[in-house]
Amino acid sequence: MGQDIASSHFSSADFAAFAARLRSETEQLEQWFAHAELSEAPPVGGLELEAWLTDTEWRPFARNGELLAQLQDELVTTELSRFNVELNANPQPLRADGLGRMERGLAATWDRCSHAASELDAHLLAIGILPTAVESDFGLDTMTPSARYAALNEQVLRQRDGQPLHIHIEGAEQLRTDHDDLMLESATTSFQIHMQVPASRAADYFNAAILVSGPMVAVAANSPYLFGHDLWAETRVPLFEQAVEVGGIGAAAHGPQRRVGFGTGYARESVAECFRENLEHFPVLLPMVHDGAEADPMAHLQLHNGTIWRWNRPLIGIGPDGERHVRIEHRVVPGGPTVSDAIANAALFFGLVQYYAHDANWPPSQLLSFPQARDNFYACARRGLDARVAWSDGVTHDVAQLLEEHLLPSARLGLRDLGLDPAEIEHYLSIARERIRGRQNGAAWQRAWVARHGRDMRALTAAYGERQASGRPVHEWSLR
Repeated sequence: MGQDIASSHFSSADFAAFAARLRSETEQLEQWFAHAELSEAPPVGGLELEAWLTDTEWRPFARNGELLAQLQDELVTTELSRFNVELNANPQPLRADGLGRMERGLAATWDRCSHAASELDAHLLAIGILPTAVESDFGLDTMTPSARYAALNEQVLRQRDGQPLHIHIEGAEQLRTDHDDLMLESATTSFQIHMQVPASRAADYFNAAILVSGPMVAVAANSPYLFGHDLWAETRVPLFEQAVEVGGIGAAAHGPQRRVGFGTGYARESVAECFRENLEHFPVLLPMVHDGAEADPMAHLQLHNGTIWRWNRPLIGIGPDGERHVRIEHRVVPGGPTVSDAIANAALFFGLVQYYAHDANWPPSQLLSFPQARDNFYACARRGLDARVAWSDGVTHDVAQLLEEHLLPSARLGLRDLGLDPAEIEHYLSIARERIRGRQNGAAWQRAWVARHGRDMRALTAAYGERQASGRPVHEWSLR
């Protein structure tokens, strides 16, 4: 959940000092955009895979500190809960064999982590929501020791006047529960796709990411079960939104703008508009002031942006050489089912966003209205590859048919435009294509397994883990 901080306790002076720096940095960023002072380098891709640690019974295993101490690997970091870890892949230019290099790098890190987990008599599992998890697993006793996480919990509850988080998810079945802290957020693990883009076109890339979010969550859905209930195809979406339910300034728990959500609209001129919205509509949660010559010139803006979780989020980075760049972080895809599935999801995203960001006829914001893109996203999170969605031709489509007949060819053109190897393009898009044709994403496989074998969450998770270990993509998984 972002960079750590030094303290979890703050005074009113801390909030005032942070707010002043945040306003100054927001204005500075707007000037960087206005005067073309951000990188125009060709696109670069990056990946973050969140995963679960489980014990030999496939239950959550709160030992990430021991795993990281054993690994000593800068590509593997903690997450909110002690039974989650995050695996990173080194950024790769999106050209030539960039997709293959991403897969080899992520697979190597996965193998190191899996081996280290086995030394602890544990499994490493990539899945959106762990089917064996129960609500009592998610308490402050399983929070990763970190000032940032403690402060987030304290500040979210402060803005809610101490009221618990209300979870109400209606899907195939219904779940209602109240939770006293933000730890249910750690029940949701993602595969976050990053795309560093030329700053002058960042708004088009950001809008394209919004446009394709519905089809992306449909093809990747992998989270149907929560606490034994069959809910959405991607239950991670409503759970994350409700597990950190805090609104905007002036209506902390009930405002129209949510800290976790689909956002409020397309970018009109620049993604700097998102950072202006952050400043004006979201109260500061973590007022950690950074001073000194070594401080990042956007430290406060970045920290504040890290506490607002749009499903598509612009990021500002400063490289070691001082280069200022813009990234689009696509957060809609869950973890798993395999590394090859994950890279196929990334390839589909990179290709679609490249294609629609450069559409010569229509910008993304004119292809589909923002409310339609938002409705597509939630429809696809609910129903996965069985969803129906609006598209630019004014017709409502079966999303699987839209993906196979229109979006996959568009993604292929986008990947070619980036300069990726034709053989790699075909390899990764074929994985997505076969998943779509068989309508077997991770969520569909889990539900089909339960329909055949019964609702035994431990047996389901063991069967999933066995198939994940094979490395075969999910469209090839059997139900035996």
